[in-house]
Order: sequence, then structure tokens, then C-alpha cells
Amino acid sequence: MSTTQNHDMSSMAVGATLHCLTGCSIGEILGLSVGTFAGWGNLGTTVLSIALAFVFGYSLSSLPLLRSGVAVGAALSLVLAADTLSIAVMEVVDNLVVLVVPGALNAGLTNPIFWASMALSLAVAFAAALPVNRALLRRGKGHAITHHATSDAVPMNNTPLVVGIACFLAGGLVASLGSLL
Repeated sequence: MSTTQNHDMSSMAVGATLHCLTGCSIGEILGLSVGTFAGWGNLGTTVLSIALAFVFGYSLSSLPLLRSGVAVGAALSLVLAADTLSIAVMEVVDNLVVLVVPGALNAGLTNPIFWASMALSLAVAFAAALPVNRALLRRGKGHAITHHATSDAVPMNNTPLVVGIACFLAGGLVASLGSLL
């Protein structure tokens, strides 16, 4: 593989991982927020968060396919094949990190530990899923499937994804710090 191809593969792997991370982040934070607000226990809240992470992960990956004219059923089939392993790795790692950070599992939305552990868990999940996505792409699997389906017509700009995740987590952390005053 040439240096240019390797760079393109790495860039595509980062983009695919960020795409999955964005959906997982939205689902995780929404699920944790709903479960915490509703007073659910850790198990119910975690199950909801994981389910929503898959829903939002699949939804975000479906958008470029739908915009390029792929039918809904075909888009869902492609996304299930392309993203399931990446999202599953993220969810396992993300939840394991939260389990090992002292106090994170029981921290509420107004607790800085919640937001700090969420940022840490998502960063570790990204690091764990990136080599998975890179390996899938090398084999023509994962996001390579969706790129082929769109004929690579829809380029992926990752900057809004990174900025959106970072701003949301920073906003939650700042709000939780403010609640301590």
C-alpha cells in the first residue's frame, strides 16, 4: 500500500470512527440523562444508553446513504453491516471505563465526575475502535461498504463532529461545576 493510500485509509478510519463516536455520544448522553432524570437504576439507564447509542450511530451513518439516493431498506442493511462491530467495541469499552472510574457509575448529571468520566470513556472508546475500523476498511468492510454504496460522492468532514462532541462535554462539565457553587 502506498503512502498516499495508507494516509487515505487512516483518514477514512478516523472519519468512520468519529462518525460512530458521534452517534454513540449522543445516544449515551441522552440515555444517561433520561435514566438519571427518571430516577432509574444503573442497569436500566445503561441498557437505554447502549440502545440509543446504536440507534443514533446507525442513524448518523444512514444520512449520507439516504442523501446519495440509496433506499431506506438498503441503507439500513448497509449500515448494520458497516457499523455494528465499531459501535459494539465502543459501547463495551465506554461502559467498562465508566465502571472502573471511582464514583462515575453513580454520578448524576450535576456531578463533574459524570462529565469527566464520559469524556474519558469516549476518548478510550475512540482509541479502541479506530484500529477495528482501520482493519475493516483494509478488508473492504465497515465504512468501505457505505463509501462504495455512495460512490464516494459524499465526502466526510469530521471537524463538526469533533467540535460538537467536545463542546457538549465541556458544556456539561462547566454546568456541573457551576452547580457546585
